Formats: sequence, C-alpha cells, structure tokens
Amino acid sequence: MDSRIATLMAERGISGLSLAIIQEGKIVKAQGYGFTDKTHKTAVTTKTLFQAGSISKPVTALGALHLVEQNRLSLDSDVNEKLRSWKVPENEFTQEKKVTLRGILSHSAGLTIHGFPGYAPKSPLPSLVQVLDGTHPANTGAVRVAKIPGLEEQYSGGGYAVMQQLIVDVTEEPFATFMHETVLKPFDMTDSTFEQPLPAHLTLKTAAGHDTNGHAITDRWHIYPEAAAAGLWTTPSDLAKFIISIQEAIAGKLDLVISPSMARQMVTKQGHNAGLGLFLEGAGSDLLFMHDGRNEGFDSILLATAKTGFGIVIMMNANDNSGVLREILKAVHEEYP
Repeated sequence: MDSRIATLMAERGISGLSLAIIQEGKIVKAQGYGFTDKTHKTAVTTKTLFQAGSISKPVTALGALHLVEQNRLSLDSDVNEKLRSWKVPENEFTQEKKVTLRGILSHSAGLTIHGFPGYAPKSPLPSLVQVLDGTHPANTGAVRVAKIPGLEEQYSGGGYAVMQQLIVDVTEEPFATFMHETVLKPFDMTDSTFEQPLPAHLTLKTAAGHDTNGHAITDRWHIYPEAAAAGLWTTPSDLAKFIISIQEAIAGKLDLVISPSMARQMVTKQGHNAGLGLFLEGAGSDLLFMHDGRNEGFDSILLATAKTGFGIVIMMNANDNSGVLREILKAVHEEYP
C-alpha cells in the first residue's frame, strides 16, 4: 500500500499526503507521506495540519446537534426564531415551509451557494453577515432560499454559513471557541482548530496547498471566514477520533457531545443520501457514512462503517481531478479488507 501511494503521488505530482486507518474501532495506521511543499524541506507527519474543506461540515454538525439536545436549538423549527444578527429573508419559497436546522444539515433547506473559494491572506475579510448577504468584500453571492425547503437535496455550503451564525447567536461565543470546547476538546482532537485566520503559532505545522496544475497557492492557503462550511484545520488522526466517537455513540458505548440516539439520527437518511451532516450509503450492517472536502489547494475524504468499526481518512495538499483519492481507498481496502 505504501509503495502504491508513493507511486500515485509521484505520477500525479502530489507533494504531501497523510492518512489514518481504523479497524475494529481503533487507529491501526497513521502515516504521513511526502512533504509539506515542493521545496521538500519539511516532511509530512501525522501532526501536519491540512485544511479539511467540507469535512468541516460533519464536525460542525455535532456542535449544532449538541445544542439541540440541550434544547437550545430545534431540528424542526424556523431558524429565524433563534437568529438575531441576521435573518433568512422571506420570499415566495418560504411562504408554506421555513428553513430548519434539519434542512440545513441534510442539504434540503433550499438554500443557495454551493461552496466558498476562500480569501487570500492579504485580502480584506468579510464578516459572516457580509458573507450571508453577499456584500463587499464577500466574494460569493447572497445566501437565499431558491427552492421550497424540504423539497429536494441541493448541496449548500451557504446553509452551513447560516448555521454558523445560528450557533454564534445562540451561544454568544466565537464560533471557533464554541467548537473547541464542545466538540474538539471532548473528542481529544488536539491538533484541530476552526480558528480563521490560523493563529501564527500553528502556521509552522501546516501543509501548503497546490492547485490542479501543481502550482503552489499564493501565501500557502486561503482563509475561510465560512468556518462551519470549510474552516477546519486538522489531521487524519484527529478525524479518525471523530469517526471512532461517532461509531461508539451509534453502538451505545459513548454518550459524549451527543447521545447514542442522536448519533443514530445523524446516520439516518433524511432524503436521498444525506443524514445530519454526513452522506450515507448502504443500509444495516453495510451502512457507510462519509464526506469529502476541497478547499483551494487541499483535497480530503472521510469514509467509515457505521457498525463494524472500520474507517479511513486521507488528506493531501493538492487539488486533484484524476481520482487519486479513490485509488488510494482501493489500495487501503486491499491491505485492510
């Protein structure tokens, strides 16, 4: 498997990669490959930080579901009842059905904005409200309801920006602080943070991103004020801890952050293939939960069984359209059947 990964990285021009593999509910392999950038001065280790991209979403979902279990949020009430700093604008699509947290988590709230490109470190950064309204200096359009909520799945990073504002308004805490205390710390995700921009003392631990042509991202990476949707810095080992905690909660072995019953809701299909913060495939003992991620210069994938204690996380400092992550998944499955 290691030689196959090395060959694929060389063929596809991938500078650095890190992975973690779970079997029977335990991390059995964690390893870094290659280098943090193309100077080849610093090797990737299991402690090297990568941007998780949209894998930020399932981690954020745990924070929101924790608030649901505290009765501070509701899965099925109009989110405007709790939003204070900003409201979802009413329009013809919200006349009969409102935007709910369940709809946001399962990408069925009818909200716009698929994803976010981030901001160069020297660019002006918008506030979250400016992101939601698409006003300068935001580089994406306004987050609005464009379909009747609950009608169909439509992937929306914009929905998670709404959820980020909802969490901030309800907790009256900075989003990164809330997520650290509520999710990252309890799950022992010690090499993870939602802080955007990244604190200076952590920058030396990071990989630098590279685009699909192999070119380095200017100033190493982009900044994502849309932290709930795309702002997590982490490692495969930390995301493996996230997977194991979800698996143990589903099995009734862990009641931490969310209850076993809520964990089971998380991996219950709400529509076509979305759970609450995760995407699902299969059923019964073959049920899988997963999410992938792409930020400017970084690709990643998380995949796990809900009931048999297997999982894998792969993160790399490159955008690749050749399917290399799927080929590495195949190599892992061949060695860890």
